[in-house]
Amino acid sequence: MEFTGQYLTYSEYVELGGTIPEMPFNLLEYEARRKIDIRTQNRLKNIDSEDMPQEVKLCEYAMINSINNYSSTTSEVANKGNVASENTDGYSVSYLTSAQISEVIKSKNAELEDIIRNYLLGVVVNDEHIMYVGV
Repeated sequence: MEFTGQYLTYSEYVELGGTIPEMPFNLLEYEARRKIDIRTQNRLKNIDSEDMPQEVKLCEYAMINSINNYSSTTSEVANKGNVASENTDGYSVSYLTSAQISEVIKSKNAELEDIIRNYLLGVVVNDEHIMYVGV
């Protein structure tokens, strides 16, 4: 499968210090790009990778690492069967509740939103603020 329209290429990702293999990177880049496109109302879609503002590339780098860390953590929790804690002294097991899982998801979405806001607020492309949503 070919991935086109990337805001941050794999070689740029590696150059910034990224360590994720190429195929997982492509999937994570696509997810990060979709979140950026939603917040910027697709203002970056027709810009070549070479002309992409540095802030967008750095934003994607931060988002990819954040999404990857979140995915790793949720995989570990899923492999443990949603076990929150375990005590062997008298043996008891606590499980994550749906409210706790929902809080983790909200927290991760808030973290990604903060990354987008921190990197992209005030960035201008084609004489337009990419985060502008109207008054």
